[in-house]
Amino acid sequence: MTLSTNRRVAMKLGFAGVAGLAAPQIMVRAAQAETPKSDVGNPGFNRFMLGNFEVTTILDGARPGDGPYPIFGQDQEASDVAALLEANFLPSEKFVNSFTPTLVNTGSELVLFDTGLGAGGREGGLGQLRSRIEASGYSPDDVSVIVITHMHGDHIGGVMEGEKPAFANARYVTGQAEYDFWASDERLSGPTENNAKAVQASIVPLAEKMTFIEDGGEVVSGITGMAAAGHTPGHMIFNLESEGKRLILTADTANHYVASLQRPDWHVQFDMDKEAAAQTRVRVFDMLAADRVPFAGYHMPFPAVGFVEKLDTGYRFVPVSYQMLL
Repeated sequence: MTLSTNRRVAMKLGFAGVAGLAAPQIMVRAAQAETPKSDVGNPGFNRFMLGNFEVTTILDGARPGDGPYPIFGQDQEASDVAALLEANFLPSEKFVNSFTPTLVNTGSELVLFDTGLGAGGREGGLGQLRSRIEASGYSPDDVSVIVITHMHGDHIGGVMEGEKPAFANARYVTGQAEYDFWASDERLSGPTENNAKAVQASIVPLAEKMTFIEDGGEVVSGITGMAAAGHTPGHMIFNLESEGKRLILTADTANHYVASLQRPDWHVQFDMDKEAAAQTRVRVFDMLAADRVPFAGYHMPFPAVGFVEKLDTGYRFVPVSYQMLL
């Protein structure tokens, strides 16, 4: 056998060997591709310490939909809103709205801020608050105080479970101005009709268990309310402070982490007084940027906690990484 023949034989054997090795790998990959996907969902809660307070943000659910325009930037050209979103690596015609109540264990009280969409949202995969409170290690019966930042349906939908209070042992705290607005019979017609009916069905019957506060009012030691009207007439945000650490729960002051923060003057469809809401956004986020205080926003991307950096126009949302773990 010549040297060239030997080389040809060796090459054939080599290719055969490679093919022999490749075949089992292809079979293994095919087998791996058939592995069924897990049906276990994300637990949907995030926990950190704020001084002596234990803070848990809980995802009630997330809803994809068309937008953000004209929900956000209602007074702008659609092309301008699209350009802002695309500049921030977001699609221009679709967005995800998330809903994040916050649970705070102060050591003496377990305080829940807002109650999500409740049973009415479960068909669409929302209304997960109760089950996720349990996943986080608590029972709904452990909640001792419920704070209602304002009375839109996605914040009060979980107050009741069927015909009974969803949090059997809780008392309630809300703004006096907010309650007075929605509880008035005048709201039972016109554009406020549907929301007012929900308030009168689920909130008004609990009035005897409610404490009504004004700007600066105390919820429990270390937690105070701050007036932030515009989104609704009595919309409130809340300052949490423990051992020198602060967190502001901004509720619906800003409802999109790009459109509402980078362009705080843009009108938002769900803000009842759009100019007042824009002024409130500037006032609140100027404060947060100047004081470098973290905030939790009800509709921010989960886990819904971050900082803001002041820009020439508006603010940049900076999600938390490990800051709250130190």
